[in-house]
Amino acid sequence: MIILVTGAGGPTGEAVSGYFRKQGHTVIGVDKDDVDLLDRAAVQRLAQRIDDEHGRVDGVVHLVGGWRGSSTFAETSLEDWDVLHDLLIRTLQHVTLAFEPLLRRSGNGRFVIVSAKAAERPTAGAAVYAAAKAAAEAWTRALADALDGTGSAATILVVKALVNDAMRAAKPDARFPGYTDVNDLAAAIGGLYDRPAAEINGTRLDLTS
Repeated sequence: MIILVTGAGGPTGEAVSGYFRKQGHTVIGVDKDDVDLLDRAAVQRLAQRIDDEHGRVDGVVHLVGGWRGSSTFAETSLEDWDVLHDLLIRTLQHVTLAFEPLLRRSGNGRFVIVSAKAAERPTAGAAVYAAAKAAAEAWTRALADALDGTGSAATILVVKALVNDAMRAAKPDARFPGYTDVNDLAAAIGGLYDRPAAEINGTRLDLTS
């Protein structure tokens, strides 16, 4: 399979990329130093290059993230909204618009974003984060509607937060309750290929339960 991982430079991207490479798949990992996902033309060029080389894409795992918050609702900074809009929504829009045609050509394609419990239960201090995650989920469900009836699916995976080995090493006494290990996330993404597209398309799968 041909798997594109966006936001591939961090621990989560490394875990997901490593998972698929170990399975023998071709992984194209991009980070901000490779492609500016806020530049729609650059994303379209990336899609064209993959199209020219492979003719399709079998997986797009969109891992571009970020967090902003405030002490109280009234102290919420709308500048933080602008930051999260670009990170969580605009990059998603550019990637999905460019790669939807390639996903349609796959007989078993998967598009995945990682969302957060905050989107369903916003708190006062995380208004911008929760709203951006909710918007990203709505956009992904629209992509799912576009993929309806094909062999591909768009799915939302929900976590409380992610944890990796470096975080555990930095805080050896921390328990990270309810967090999802990045390797478990990678395995969950891989598991989507074992389920029919129609069963998971447009669904929100909670990894915390």
